[in-house]
Amino acid sequence: MSSLNKKTIEDIAVAGKRVLVRCDFNVKMEDGVITSDKRIVASLPTIKYLLGQGARLILCSHLGRPKGAFDPQFSMAPVAARLSELLGQEVKLAKDVVGESAQALAAELKDGEAMLLENVRFEPGETKNDPELSKKFAALAEIFVNDAFGSAHRAHCSTTGVADYLPSAVGYLIQKEINFMGNALENPVRPLVAILGGAKVSDKIGVINNLIEKCDKIIIGGGMAYTFFAAMGNSVGTSLLDKENIENAKNMMARAKEKGVDFLLPVDNVIGREYKEDTTFMRIYSDSIPDGWMGLDIGPVTRELFAKSLVGAGTVIWNGPMGVSEWENFAEGTIDVAKAVAEATENGAISVIGGGDSAAAIKKLGFEKKMSHISTGGGASLEFLEGKDLPGIACIDEK
Repeated sequence: MSSLNKKTIEDIAVAGKRVLVRCDFNVKMEDGVITSDKRIVASLPTIKYLLGQGARLILCSHLGRPKGAFDPQFSMAPVAARLSELLGQEVKLAKDVVGESAQALAAELKDGEAMLLENVRFEPGETKNDPELSKKFAALAEIFVNDAFGSAHRAHCSTTGVADYLPSAVGYLIQKEINFMGNALENPVRPLVAILGGAKVSDKIGVINNLIEKCDKIIIGGGMAYTFFAAMGNSVGTSLLDKENIENAKNMMARAKEKGVDFLLPVDNVIGREYKEDTTFMRIYSDSIPDGWMGLDIGPVTRELFAKSLVGAGTVIWNGPMGVSEWENFAEGTIDVAKAVAEATENGAISVIGGGDSAAAIKKLGFEKKMSHISTGGGASLEFLEGKDLPGIACIDEK
């Protein structure tokens, strides 16, 4: 899927038109205060462009997981306040999602003004993609713009349903995501190296299968490595093991070999007695885990091996940590891989980081600026890497 076949905001005339923009304002909050406004800032280029073109903006997003009814702790009020500050103009908040308040504010909008609807998930029909609710969203506006990549893998009213009733386009954020991720998969600068970590093989079967068709090298770390160890007939102690997928892991290694894809697994491990931060731990120079121990990170020899495999890479895709990266004793694998990806990028590789834990690790290390692209959506980027059509993008008008 490349961005070229979908209309973008620059392909549509928006002056004087009411434009419903689905943003990703699902920000981190504590006691009603926004602790990170990154997602709001990320949507500003689209919002500023549309306002500059004289559009009348009706912004909307979900926040958290309210149960389909008004709940003050999930109100968009703090988002409206922060948006007003960032834009230097008032963004009025509707008291409801598609009710009287939203309709009245939308009718009053003038060119270059913006408003924000209440949390779309206050409507019970939103997550069910209820056509009646989609029609109510559509009635507020004349054009629909989706710019919420983090929600593009969900078929909800405000992400896909409304596109049935209005002309539609994608915003800059989704355009950038598809450009980077689409090119990395469909038209990569080679060699293409994928680094996959995280806990469960089941989450990534589709991804690995899709990447075996496209990659030159696949590097596996994190909790899912132990299922591959088991597939090779090695012992895994009490490590995380996805028993149902041992056969799948075997098949994937065989397919990679058949296709001439380098498939790298850890050769040494940091193991602990139990799954807790201050557990007794040690390094072992083996890809077997002894009884009564569990693998919690990749070892130093593996970290060096993985880093060396990135030298000369043209494109690097990374999704998932190499160990229990939130605990200091088991974070070194993830830190070293992040450093190696940053170095590869400095040497000209294009690096694409899937959302979720890998993105969090990179932010924590302050490596954000060193990567070519960090995806804003964990689940969405995984489904994209799997080669699936994302409903929130598939529904947009073709160019």
